[in-house]
Formats: sequence, C-alpha cells, structure tokens
Amino acid sequence: MKKILYFLLLLIIVAGIAAWLALGNGTAFTEKNKFFVIEEGQTDKAAVTAMLEKKYIIKHATAFSVLASAVGTWDKIKPGKYEVKQGESLLDIARMLKNGKQAQSKLIITKLRTKEDLAKLISKNFANDSTEVMAFLNSNDSLKAYGVDTNTVFTLLIPDTYTYYWNTPLKKIFQKLFETRNSFWNKSDRTKKAESLGFSPNELYILASIVEEETNDENDRPKVASVYMNRINKNMPLQADPTIKFAMKDFLLKRIYEKHLFYPSPYNTYRNKGLPPGPICTPSLKCLDAVINAPRTDYIYFVANANLDGGSHFTSDYAEHIQYAKAYQKALDVYMANKK
Repeated sequence: MKKILYFLLLLIIVAGIAAWLALGNGTAFTEKNKFFVIEEGQTDKAAVTAMLEKKYIIKHATAFSVLASAVGTWDKIKPGKYEVKQGESLLDIARMLKNGKQAQSKLIITKLRTKEDLAKLISKNFANDSTEVMAFLNSNDSLKAYGVDTNTVFTLLIPDTYTYYWNTPLKKIFQKLFETRNSFWNKSDRTKKAESLGFSPNELYILASIVEEETNDENDRPKVASVYMNRINKNMPLQADPTIKFAMKDFLLKRIYEKHLFYPSPYNTYRNKGLPPGPICTPSLKCLDAVINAPRTDYIYFVANANLDGGSHFTSDYAEHIQYAKAYQKALDVYMANKK
C-alpha cells in the first residue's frame, strides 16, 4: 500500500513539474518581447530548438523539444519571422510555431533617394537580400506588371507604413505598393487634377520629388511647382539644382557651382529640357498634394530670400530675378565666410 502511495505521489510530482514546465513562464529573456527567424531549410527539431536556446528565447530546451513533439509542431513548422512575448509558456510557443502564426514585418516608406536605399530597407526587414532586390528594381520585365520601369519605379512609393510577413515575395510586396499608389491617385480627384494640369500622375510624382528637395517651406512648394510647370509649358529647361545633386549622387552638396551644371546625366535639368526620367526622391504626402493643387501663376523664376529664412522670391521678370539672386548670393557668401 505504501509503495502505491509513493508511486502516486511521484506521479503527482512529475505531473506538477511537467505542468510547470509546459504552462509556466517559458521565456529566457526579460525584455517585453523578442523576434526570431527560422530560415529556409532550418525547420528540423534540433536546429530550431538549438536556435531558440542560443538566442535566449526559451528556457528548458529539452522540455520544449519534447512538448513540441507531443503537440505536432515539427510536422507543421514553417520558415518565417516569429515573435515571443515575455512570460509566454513553452506550450504557447510550441502551438504558435505549429500554427505558423508569424510576426508581421513593417516596411516604412519615408524619405528615400536611390534604389540602393530601397533595397537596403527591404533586405533589412524581409528575407530578400539587397542583391535580389536590386535585380528586381533593375528589371523592366519584373516591373512591367506595375506600370513602371527602372526609371519610374519610385512612383510606386507612397509614404506610409506597409505590413507584410518576413518571407513575403518581392512580387507581393510591390503589388501592395502598386495598389496603395492607385488608391492614392484615385482619392480626392488627384488623377483628374493632374490631367487638368496637363500631366500624368507619374509626371507629377517626379515633379513633386524635385519640389521636395528644392524647399522645406510648405507655403512655397505650390509656387515652386507652378514655376516648373510654366517652364515645361514654355519648353524651357527646369534648371533645378536638386537634380544635379541626384545626377552626381552627392546629396551633401550645399552649393551648386557652374562646373556642376555640365555633369553628363539625363537627370541634369540644366542640360536637358523637361522632367528627368524618374523621381529623385520619395516626396511627402503634403508635397505631393502641394504639387497636385499648384496654383496657376505666371512665375518663371524664383530664388531664396536674402534673409535666409528658407522662403523664396517669385517673379516673371528676369531683371527683378537677377536683382534678388545677387542679394541672395551676397548673403550666402557672408554666411559661408562666418562659418569658417
């Protein structure tokens, strides 16, 4: 009788320990949460368990391995990015992996200037490496489905936060960007407004990218856009300094000198009339709308104010423009001399 009691007591103890291991706090970290990635070809029991233990995701690796086997995790587990919250049980983690409940990865589009910037951003947050992304961005065959080419691909990038899974294929990433882009232009009669100005949505996006880089003054942006539109309509070169910086891939240039104006590039709007082949950055939503709603003016020229307040002087008179341009250059020379 005593042996039976001892055996029952032992069973209760073992069951208690098992329950504590399975249902108690199974995490080995003190942060609020932790993310981990299960790579393709690394979904076997030994590899996953070792990785979770090495990254201090779980306590009691052996108990987790046995528990995961009991609930059928190893037959269902898939590659992907997963999130574990502090205090979760081993059973919760095993079930999460069995059910393939992946964490979401975010693609936050803000200010980007080059394809390399976009490739780095995508590869940082998703399974695709930057080389693969660059090959996609440089393939007209890949981009054809989204109505863009290797020059205009950035017109798909409407600043926003996009949510995917870590291993989302590039085609699906760009499909969502494409759908958001279409939704943006279909709202608030933006496409109709573009057409009334004589431009396509892609052309206005390119123009907005130049305005974005030209000035931070939100009050001036619509007027700057009107200047460029007037120059295009008069078959004049845009002569936009930001396109020189983009052509040279030197975004730290503070001042454009005459020697820079001869840089050979289709993005050099001093040498080439009309819009450049593609955007020179991702313009903000406010800047896009400022350009879409640009007023009709007769302005042909603008130059930064001599008080260096960030604003500009606009005119249709060349002599007046030269007067203000000289005042600005003089003020800028003094400012640069005082910085030395």
